[in-house]
Amino acid sequence: MSRTAAQLLEDARTLPPDEQLWLADALHAGAYDEAWGKEIKHRLDEIDSGKVELIPGEKVRDEMLQLMSPEARERYLRDSARLAS
Repeated sequence: MSRTAAQLLEDARTLPPDEQLWLADALHAGAYDEAWGKEIKHRLDEIDSGKVELIPGEKVRDEMLQLMSPEARERYLRDSARLAS
């Protein structure tokens, strides 16, 4: 006989807190991975079908920099240069 989710939850609540956290994380990760897998497949299908157009990263970066305030742009460029070296 299979157990219901409510019965599993009741049993899980009797676990020590660290095991409850581990169980919650494991359940969440499985659902998260499955959802992202579907999203990735959907996006790749759109690219393969030509439904969406890829934009080169440099173009996106340049447009992003134009939208930033001068202070934010300077901070971004400074941090990027530091990380690149």
